[in-house]
Amino acid sequence: RGGIREWKKKRLDHMEVEKAQTAAAEEITIFDKIVAGQIPAEKVYEDDLALAFKDISPQAPIHFILIPKNRAGMSQLCKATEDNKSLLGHLMWVAAKLGREIPELVQGYRIVINDGKFGCQSVYHLHIHILGGKQLSWPPGC
Repeated sequence: RGGIREWKKKRLDHMEVEKAQTAAAEEITIFDKIVAGQIPAEKVYEDDLALAFKDISPQAPIHFILIPKNRAGMSQLCKATEDNKSLLGHLMWVAAKLGREIPELVQGYRIVINDGKFGCQSVYHLHIHILGGKQLSWPPGC
């Protein structure tokens, strides 16, 4: 079983890298469509500024995506400006709140932001992966 599981993980990692190499900034992303209700998602949290939903390809027992509802020009973290500081802080606050409220995350979790092609970003709408529910390893995917 370990061999098959390891092969599947390597294949999935390779597929994500391939997607990141060809991904481009889009006017309307899949995350915009989720916010608009055009694509269904299993919501974990929602307020006026942020939306969290379960990842469709989870990499841990608990894996969800946290996004700003309005990208405000932030297709990537590196595109953030001083005007985005309060929204970025709000996203971190939401991540911490969920970390306290979701029982499987109370003992710890990981926050990941993929930025750009080499960062393996495949959707150009700033998003934060929150992963947990088990002991995570280190280093993560280097």
